[in-house]
Amino acid sequence: MARYTGPRTKIARKFKEPIFGPDKYLDRKNYRPGQHGISKRTPKLSEYGLQLQEKQKAKYTYGVLERQFKKLFQRAAAKSGITGQNLMKFLESRLDNVVYRLGIAPTRAAARQLVSHRHINLNGKINNVPSTLVVPGDTISVRERSKSLEVIAQSLNGRANPYSWLEWDAHLFTGKFMNYPERADIPENINEQSIVELYSK
Repeated sequence: MARYTGPRTKIARKFKEPIFGPDKYLDRKNYRPGQHGISKRTPKLSEYGLQLQEKQKAKYTYGVLERQFKKLFQRAAAKSGITGQNLMKFLESRLDNVVYRLGIAPTRAAARQLVSHRHINLNGKINNVPSTLVVPGDTISVRERSKSLEVIAQSLNGRANPYSWLEWDAHLFTGKFMNYPERADIPENINEQSIVELYSK
């Protein structure tokens, strides 16, 4: 199962954003990596460079590699509505992302691992495919034997659900995907229109 396994702080410094979650090293070195990164001169990116940067940011944020990302974009383009917003909705509806948003895991990488290791049920059945697209009405729950896992307990401790498109039952360890989120409700700092323009060339 392909995934990015390289240095995370280096990528976060490249975008000057904690795209993999809180990063104490990024707080100390909030400039581009490399010997010229601390320079006050910022290289000016072309229009193509800016568009490519937004696509890379989205891929790293959601943990999606190029082939899968392109398939999601094609699906978003084929669906009625605004392509960029459709793309963000599909990215948000990935099973690993929903597990992360529900607070079952502290990061998307941890959520991906929980799904891959068969700790998560989708509609009452084990699902170990992180890229599965959840649809409104689907239920996501922690397997009975996995409820005592320390990583899950710590992640859920004192959690609050700030996302209007998700419901969570703390007693049953079960969440529900109510509807696709509106773009304004998705907190990720991604310019999806630039991605659409990049793929339209």
